[in-house]
Amino acid sequence: MHIAILTFDGFNELDSLIAYGMLSRIARLGDTDWRVSIASPTPRVTSMNGLTLEAQIDLAAANEADAVVIGSGMKTREVAADAAIMGQLQLDPDRQLIAAQCSGTFLLAKLGLLGQVPACTDSTSKPWVQAAGVQILNQAFVAQGNVATAGGCLSAQYISAWLISRLKGLDAAREVLHYFAPVGEKEVYVERALAHVVPGHVAARGDKASGPTRTTASASESAR
Repeated sequence: MHIAILTFDGFNELDSLIAYGMLSRIARLGDTDWRVSIASPTPRVTSMNGLTLEAQIDLAAANEADAVVIGSGMKTREVAADAAIMGQLQLDPDRQLIAAQCSGTFLLAKLGLLGQVPACTDSTSKPWVQAAGVQILNQAFVAQGNVATAGGCLSAQYISAWLISRLKGLDAAREVLHYFAPVGEKEVYVERALAHVVPGHVAARGDKASGPTRTTASASESAR
């Protein structure tokens, strides 16, 4: 199972790296087939605050991933206007789970993958996304089918939980959220997060994965 996190120059560190850390937890729990990659159009990208990352895969490889996360950044509108970059993105919600965060929702709209579906984004990006013809919801996360959008830097947790619940099952999503949640708030934190991302969520274990590829959950509280 391969998840690509699209990360461009000027990227927001929280969008890309919170998702990278949370999603990578599944591999640490022993799933050797689980892989998370930073995907960029250039070998290196520099964040809005000066952090430079080396890309692990290019955009063409991201097109073949099982799931894709589109992060945000200060140069999103420049990326959207760059035909050379946008032309490399051949994402397909019929065979991939696709999630976008904050200004990443603008790229999702420009790729024609939202249609008339309402979406979430951050307050700064909201005018651009609306100008692209998308109705914006005043909430942190929404998913319809295999496409999800989120608004606000810390909504990366919801994107991560949604992807894990779809690809590995609800128990795995619960374990990952619990591991990263603040001490003293773990149970409340987990249930609140799952209520955002799992329609009709109830506090019951043993749910099956529902992503494009079904696998069994592998979760261990003792793994580090």
